[in-house]
Amino acid sequence: MANKVKEAWKAGKAVVNGWLAIPNAFSAEMYSKAGWDSVTVDMQHGVQDYLSCVACFQGIQLSPATPMVRVPWNEPGIVGKVLDAGAMGVICPMVNTAAEARALVQYSKYPPAGTRSNGPIRAGAYGSSGNYQKTANDEILVIPMIETKTAIENIREILDVPGIDGIYVGPSDLSFSYGKEPKLDVEDPEILAIYDMLLAETGKRGIAAGLHNGSPAYANKMIQKGFKLVTIANEVGLMVQAATAAVKVARG
Repeated sequence: MANKVKEAWKAGKAVVNGWLAIPNAFSAEMYSKAGWDSVTVDMQHGVQDYLSCVACFQGIQLSPATPMVRVPWNEPGIVGKVLDAGAMGVICPMVNTAAEARALVQYSKYPPAGTRSNGPIRAGAYGSSGNYQKTANDEILVIPMIETKTAIENIREILDVPGIDGIYVGPSDLSFSYGKEPKLDVEDPEILAIYDMLLAETGKRGIAAGLHNGSPAYANKMIQKGFKLVTIANEVGLMVQAATAAVKVARG
């Protein structure tokens, strides 16, 4: 199956990404139909586990959105399992060195490009001679998160690792790492200068840069800046915002 996010990036387009913290297939089904280009199940900071991730994928499957996962850590077991479940992209937190980026690529790809074990229980027919194993290495997106001062210091070496399709900036942790307030929609000049550097370095290599945002307005601003993947909060945050606004209107 062709990865629509990868196709959009090849065409120079940005994608708008949804984010799932709720471990429920029904909410994932409804949310994924809102027009997102991709929807990511958050297994790091949400309350998702592996079975709820699979359930969310079953909900997302009814929409045209590309299913992705943020895994809890850079570890081969969970990376392989979410790919077997049907993830078309893996976003991995706290990748700080080229060695860690190489490990993520290894975990995400079948031999000879990597060490992923064969057994795509949902993504492809197990043990068959189907096309999944033939195309997975080309279609799966491998996206390390850049969210520390150490990662910024090593960014050129990280970006030069073969098999990296994009990076995903975590603004809160990045700000925290520089001794600043952890927040999403950053206006701090030092952090914005880092964004500019990341966009320049990824642009040189044909690699997409992604960013987590707190608001749709800021996400649009970051698309104009050059980011190719923007996430807007998560479904919990958007639901609470809409509910809070509805209550205020009702009460006058």
